[in-house]
Amino acid sequence: MTKPIAPVAKKIAKELIKHEDVRVDNYYWLNDRENQEVIEYLNNENEFYSKVTEHTKGFQNDLFFEMKSRIKEDDSSVPYKQNGYWYVTRYETGKEYPIYSRHKDTLEAPEEIMFNGNEMAEGHDYFKIGGISISPDNNLAVFGVDTVSRRQYILQIKNLKTGEIYSDRIEDTTGGAVWANDNKTIYYTKKDSVTLRSDKIYKHKFGELAENDLLIFHEKDDTFGTAVYKTKSKKYIAILSYSTLTSEVQILNADNPDGEFSMFSPRVRGVEYSISHYENSFYVLTNKDEATNFKLMKVSEEATTSENWKDFIPHRKNVLLEDIDIFKNYYVLSERENGLNKLKIVRWDNASSYYLPFGNETYTAYVGTNPDYDTNILRYGYNSMTTPSSVIDFNMDTKEKTIKKEQEVLGGTFNKDNYKSERIWATARDGVKVPMSIVYHKNTNINEETPVLQYAYGSYGSTIDPYFSTIRLSLLDRGFIFAIAHIRGGEYLGRQWYEDGKLLKKKNTFTDFVDCSKFLIENNYTSAEHLYAMGGSAGGLLMGVVINIAPELYNGVIASVPFVDVVTTMLDDSIPLTTGEYDEWGNPNEKVFYEYMKSYSPYDMVKKQKYPNMLVTTGLHDSQVQYFEPAKWVAKLREYKKDTNILVLNINMDAGHGGASGRFESLKEVAKEYAFILDLEGKTPLSQKK
Repeated sequence: MTKPIAPVAKKIAKELIKHEDVRVDNYYWLNDRENQEVIEYLNNENEFYSKVTEHTKGFQNDLFFEMKSRIKEDDSSVPYKQNGYWYVTRYETGKEYPIYSRHKDTLEAPEEIMFNGNEMAEGHDYFKIGGISISPDNNLAVFGVDTVSRRQYILQIKNLKTGEIYSDRIEDTTGGAVWANDNKTIYYTKKDSVTLRSDKIYKHKFGELAENDLLIFHEKDDTFGTAVYKTKSKKYIAILSYSTLTSEVQILNADNPDGEFSMFSPRVRGVEYSISHYENSFYVLTNKDEATNFKLMKVSEEATTSENWKDFIPHRKNVLLEDIDIFKNYYVLSERENGLNKLKIVRWDNASSYYLPFGNETYTAYVGTNPDYDTNILRYGYNSMTTPSSVIDFNMDTKEKTIKKEQEVLGGTFNKDNYKSERIWATARDGVKVPMSIVYHKNTNINEETPVLQYAYGSYGSTIDPYFSTIRLSLLDRGFIFAIAHIRGGEYLGRQWYEDGKLLKKKNTFTDFVDCSKFLIENNYTSAEHLYAMGGSAGGLLMGVVINIAPELYNGVIASVPFVDVVTTMLDDSIPLTTGEYDEWGNPNEKVFYEYMKSYSPYDMVKKQKYPNMLVTTGLHDSQVQYFEPAKWVAKLREYKKDTNILVLNINMDAGHGGASGRFESLKEVAKEYAFILDLEGKTPLSQKK
């Protein structure tokens, strides 16, 4: 059989000059989505991927059905009550999309189907419903629809009594909207059609033409985005302006939709804050006064600016305060200490306060959907790498808990006692201890021949908690260890953990991952012949750097929608989301950031060396990381690499950053990734199953 020949992208040299530095980009031409030659090249890449992986197609299919078989098809969410109705999201067997329904007063009342995603998705390759918002009188719903996968939603309004969808159509929105208390005024956020930055808040009157909508606020600073929401108390509508480092809120009484928004407290660079309303006060979660791990402050409704804020819960050096949820008699604090989630319940009258007990070494716990203000029930979620997700209702008065739902793992073979998870600590090159959460089948022999898939993200302060996955069982049952590396750039060990992995400290993110890999090899969890790495988006950037600086550590790498051409992208403020990223990566218009970025940018730093086997994925309509970044990167890797290892690029020509939209269609993409590394590992569908 003839070996497939990889596509070779033609080279058209383009000089990119900044700070008197000249970079030559031979593949810049690939950024023109309208150029038929570009589309032809991408199709050639897909054809090459198909040929190289042809022998795994049946295995991919087997993996897909294996993963799907563990998931309950006719599933439904735990109902939650809001404003007199019980709301449920459910799925039907054989269908890809959710059905949103409700019951009046009790769950025994007749079901009212608000939206059937399966019917609405007909005729679309991609479909997603945005944030559904119900009017205070329960009669109307505003909702967003995206059929392109660029997160540009069209807003519409539906009469929930008659089923009529009105002619109001508002384009280029974020998909969400909030109602004023008059049941006819909505506020929504529009996106810039080119940069996709959320930059304008509009007011729409039900039944009127969208072109007559009133611009309420325009966020002119292109490093900021904006959003609009309603406080849980239903008293205020709030406009939030946000950047990576700074936030600002404006408020309006929801009973007065034609009034003017007033400034809660003006923005101060480096100061972040968010507000919760209770009785006649606001509670402000903020990093003001160098409260790195955040603190809670209190201020009167009458005078809200920051000079009036008073400490309510002071800053703690070892505890990250992540959120507060407000109830009539209690407030609930979401905290993180030594990487672990903690939920603290406190009565407003201070008659009692306590932490919910979690008895695991590594787990994930979080506050769930709690729209009801006047209740003593806290809904929270819990899972670990070995324990399926549970939704739990906790009575804050009696301390009784009711498990409302435990994730079912179908197939009859799953037993959580067959799996082990633990937290291990690698020492980074600067002496810092970096935690990893790992999980494996109890029958897996751990030695230098054990395959390990190491995953991380490591940016934006986003923490990848140790979570349960039915999909992952397809690896664990074939003898893999799955490891989440909690590297700097996330907030797993507090806010400083994030600060130490961004801007001019960004390289800590990459070297932490490499040092975790070295730890796994040196401690005989695996070897370089059996170690695999995976990351997506900013985690794809991580993969790009890692293969440049330590390619010898990995047998295979999966880079999903990778952000790899850092310098060029961050210099192009017309690309979606660029300007809002300056506080994360730096602004390369300043020489110090330009030089630092260039020194790690995967595309710029491709070398003439050996690289691991690689699968790179992207979507033609990706709004977060443009398709041409991975396309150019693969073309350059092909030109430079000094090995015969596999390098394939798979482009979803119909989807964007999140991949396929259907509930099960997305499993096909995971099956491709798993088949790639299982094939490299020599594990066929029939071998080494436990």
